[in-house]
Amino acid sequence: MLLAVDIGNTQTAFGIFNDAGELVYTGRIATTSAKTPDELAILIHSLFARHSIETAAIDRVVIASVVPSLTSHWVELSRELPADDILLVDAQRCGGLEILLDNPAEAGADRLANAIGAIQRYGAPAIVVDFGTATNIDVIDGCSAYRGGVISPGLETSADALFSHAARLSAVDLDPPERVIGSSTRQAIQAGLMRGEAAKVDGLVSQVIEELGAVSTPTVIATGGLAQIMAPLCSSIAHIDSELTLCGLFEVARREESGI
Repeated sequence: MLLAVDIGNTQTAFGIFNDAGELVYTGRIATTSAKTPDELAILIHSLFARHSIETAAIDRVVIASVVPSLTSHWVELSRELPADDILLVDAQRCGGLEILLDNPAEAGADRLANAIGAIQRYGAPAIVVDFGTATNIDVIDGCSAYRGGVISPGLETSADALFSHAARLSAVDLDPPERVIGSSTRQAIQAGLMRGEAAKVDGLVSQVIEELGAVSTPTVIATGGLAQIMAPLCSSIAHIDSELTLCGLFEVARREESGI
């Protein structure tokens, strides 16, 4: 079996794929850099035991990380499983994806996994909107090459900044408002945060499509922890795929193993 791990700034998502390539288990934990390798191992082993996952059957691990301090912890944990093959995704090990950036090494491993996942599951051209700590928009052109994209503050990041800098505004729950014009402070904040985020995404996607100049219109896919609540507010998004990054990591590992 293969363990795919996506270490993000706020959450770490992981999934188990069986030998047939089927995603048989997914989980999420809070990304906490203060955890020691031993604490992380106890947490993961207890989760796996709870779901009757035989760790001895995990012989391959693929990791995408944007938190360098935790990467080594997961590598150490992977060796204890024990996994024979541990792949850290980067610009050199990304399943043969062509990266059209000025400096390919700058590309985040999660963004490369999203690109590979989008190509595999939806074809090219494609645009991935990843709603997380940051809202990332990643662009794959008609030749299945990664063109780069957009990085902006995510919904919760914007909310935290607003509430920490505006003394008279209290934190509100992130429920999608029915209207743009809020009749209370709570509704006004929700409209500004959530419909503002949706308008930002739709506007940026429109500009990306115009710049891309694709012969066929790109498929727009939403993923990330906040995709379920944000994607329905965005007119540009065609699909919600919460498993896109993990499936992209599996495809990267498959391509690297087969030498594609």
